[in-house]
Amino acid sequence: MKTRALGRQGLRVSAMGLGCMGMSDFYGPASEDEAIATIHHALDRGVDFLDTSDVYGPFTNERLVGRALRGRRDGVVLATKFGNVRSEDGQWRGVDGRPEYVRQACDASLQRLGVDVIDLYYQHRVDRKVPIEETVGAMADLVRAGKVRFLGLSEAAAATVRRAHATHPISALQTEYSLWTRDPETEILPTVRELGIGFVAYSPLGRGFLTGRFATAEDVRDGDARRQHPRFQGINFAANRLLVDRVRSVADDKQVTAGQLALAWVLSRGDDVVPIPGTTTRAHLTENIAAADIQLTAEDLARLEAAVPPGVTSGDRYPEGGMRTING
Repeated sequence: MKTRALGRQGLRVSAMGLGCMGMSDFYGPASEDEAIATIHHALDRGVDFLDTSDVYGPFTNERLVGRALRGRRDGVVLATKFGNVRSEDGQWRGVDGRPEYVRQACDASLQRLGVDVIDLYYQHRVDRKVPIEETVGAMADLVRAGKVRFLGLSEAAAATVRRAHATHPISALQTEYSLWTRDPETEILPTVRELGIGFVAYSPLGRGFLTGRFATAEDVRDGDARRQHPRFQGINFAANRLLVDRVRSVADDKQVTAGQLALAWVLSRGDDVVPIPGTTTRAHLTENIAAADIQLTAEDLARLEAAVPPGVTSGDRYPEGGMRTING
């Protein structure tokens, strides 16, 4: 697995990371034993960039990742997040970017993960009630205290990224990006490239939709949060399914899967872009990793651009409440 730089502060990670969220939350039940085996398999294959958050579970995903890293911490780039607040019973409590909460959340994450330092610490969502300078100032204090190595933001607007970066260097911005979510190309990617900030693409497989695994909306099982996402509902689902069929046509010609082609496309967007597809099984992880070896020709890229042009996806990427928290 090749590596890529995130930012200009010295952070290097595998060209593809592993999103761990689905191992504990949102997409229905998963086997913890298989999840830990999947993390170990990732590390064995050179995927050293693991992504979690205190809100996943809530709290349980950090503990799971911590258990997986016992005896294997060296060489792992561990990223976690704070800011989205949930109670122990899973109820959402809003977004908190107050300096005192930043410190509290970091200490709690360190304890759950069982580590001395977090490699990349993100603000998960921007708290619009707290100036970004105050939040990032508190995050910078964590760097000076040796609890955090590098700083990141997630789903932050371009102007917010500029203000944050002026307060303390930001190494990575994490935002949804895939063939069916091209929003960052307008303003976010140009901004982070101007500032020398790396870009981490979450949901590079469109929450699994781009793999073709969902033939109908009924294939999304009960308890799966995707049932609430507009893109997975009704006429939106039907329209988006046609997009996947177009992607699969290109994939078939290259003798790869639709998911591998979608990941290869994200990887092709620049050496400063690192996708973090999530999975809960070793088999799917192996399939994803193979995408790093796929070379896309100019013809391939042109076909994909014609098949899934920017803005063609039907439906918002989150329900209404989630949409209010992005681009903060």
